[in-house]
Amino acid sequence: VQLQAYGGGLVQAGGSLRLSCAASGLLFSSYAMSWFRQAPGKEREFVASISWRLQYEDSLKGRFTISRDNAKNTVYLQMNSLNPEDTAVYYCALGTLGGVVPGGYNYWGQGTQVTVSS
Repeated sequence: VQLQAYGGGLVQAGGSLRLSCAASGLLFSSYAMSWFRQAPGKEREFVASISWRLQYEDSLKGRFTISRDNAKNTVYLQMNSLNPEDTAVYYCALGTLGGVVPGGYNYWGQGTQVTVSS
C-alpha cells in the first residue's frame, strides 16, 4: 500500500491550496481517509476525515473541505482563507477504523509542506 501526498507549497495569507493524496495497492473505497498536520515543535493533529461521514477539526470548519474520488483512488483537502497558523506538514492517512486519532489509521503518506506567509 502506498499513499502519495502532493499539492503543498508556499502561499500568502488569505490564499488557497488543494492537497491531493493518491492511494495504490488496495480497495480504496473500503477505507476511511483523513488528513492530519504537524507544525514544528507540535504534535500531529487531526484536520479532517471522510468515510461514511465527514469529520472536521472544529476550528477548521468552513475553511477546509475534504473530499474523495474513489474512481481515482484519491482524497483531497481544499484549504481556503489560509493563515500562518496553518503552516505545517500535512499527512494523509488511510485506515479501517478512521476517526480523529492517528491510531485509527494503518497507512500514512510522506507528508507535504504547506507554508503560509503573512
